[in-house]
Amino acid sequence: MDARLKIAVIGGGSSYTPELIEGFILNHNALPVDEIVLVDVPEGRHKLEVVGRLAQRMVEKSGLPIDVTMTLDRRSALKGAAFVSTQLRVGLLEARGWDETIPLKHGMIGQETTGPGGMMKALRTIPVLLDICKDMEELCPDAWLLNFTNPAGMVTEAIHKHSRIKSIGLCNSPIAAYKWLSSLYGVPTGRIRCEFAGLNHLHWISAITVDGESKLEELLGDGGGYSAGNVPQRAWNPSLLRSLGAIPSYYLKYFYLRREMLAEQRAAAASGETRAETVKRLEDELLAIYEDPNLSEKPKQLEQRGGAYYSEAAVRLMNSLYNDARDVQTLNVRNQGVLGFLPDDACIEVNCVVTKDGPIPQPVHLVPASAIGLIHAVKAYEQLAIEAAVTGSRDTALLALAAHPLVDSANAAERMLDEMLERNRAYLPRFFRATP
Repeated sequence: MDARLKIAVIGGGSSYTPELIEGFILNHNALPVDEIVLVDVPEGRHKLEVVGRLAQRMVEKSGLPIDVTMTLDRRSALKGAAFVSTQLRVGLLEARGWDETIPLKHGMIGQETTGPGGMMKALRTIPVLLDICKDMEELCPDAWLLNFTNPAGMVTEAIHKHSRIKSIGLCNSPIAAYKWLSSLYGVPTGRIRCEFAGLNHLHWISAITVDGESKLEELLGDGGGYSAGNVPQRAWNPSLLRSLGAIPSYYLKYFYLRREMLAEQRAAAASGETRAETVKRLEDELLAIYEDPNLSEKPKQLEQRGGAYYSEAAVRLMNSLYNDARDVQTLNVRNQGVLGFLPDDACIEVNCVVTKDGPIPQPVHLVPASAIGLIHAVKAYEQLAIEAAVTGSRDTALLALAAHPLVDSANAAERMLDEMLERNRAYLPRFFRATP
């Protein structure tokens, strides 16, 4: 590892980047970053330059000795890096629009991280991340890869299975839960303890304490819960929550309230307001704000983007790895026997103690009995989708869809898969190789 503490941010032109830069500035005493390299693809050159210049102004205002540079050369960015953060979107927001709308035409949920849309995002993304890992094995083999790229659990599992690089998957949902509880009870997050069990975007909070006192039962009765801008704000059924005995991730609304969520998605698509279109408008607005040469801090408008607390999760994890903090964070890691009904190499989302040698997953005391079958089914889908992404097998991709609980017809799934693969042809060369 290089003597300088270098961070490479893959997808550096992301609108989230100013939040990440703010995190490095606020935590510089504990995590003395010397160099931040923002890297992107040629199609993102303009965004990279706008975001990068704002990042440079933020650091200049802070007075800290951090070099911020921008490049389209991924290999130069990776050379000597101690940490690599991935926050990329293969196919940009146009592909997200396909993920959200094509399934609707076939009567299924259209969402970018779960269901058929989530699988297409995985098929586009996993090969790119594995290529990054190959470069890292050569240029920074001891670096930690912190993956925010969705679907984060699947991407991280693919890296674990097909690369030697040390990788941890991250999501802002667990921190959002702590922020919700902190606001609800008027206490700092350090006095709150939650136990998470499940997969990325498929977890349940099965224990919640504030100052050691359980708050779960009272929370289950109000039908509320934490949520995010990228998921419709439909309330939970209080009877369901009481029966579960746990607070589900807001992404589980696509499973427990499928009919209602599908109706909302269809209405949004009919009005021309899919989430992809909303995000495109927000990003255009943010980019215009970022271009102001007098702006030298993260603008408040970024909080509307749906990725709040991203930098907090990323910088906290880097800090804990760097300083051997041994604090508890909710991460995407190998199962290692924690959930006995899943393979040891499955990627799960649970509480971990973070050490300099990596996260240690902690025992899970309760998984809702009714959730076990759903976790098992979604993991079966995920493992098939990972295999399809690596091999380019259309047959395996169809098996993955048929295994997914949000897909209700293999015949419809096959027609949908044909359309989605064709639309994504430019990003899926493995699926279109000529047969001998």
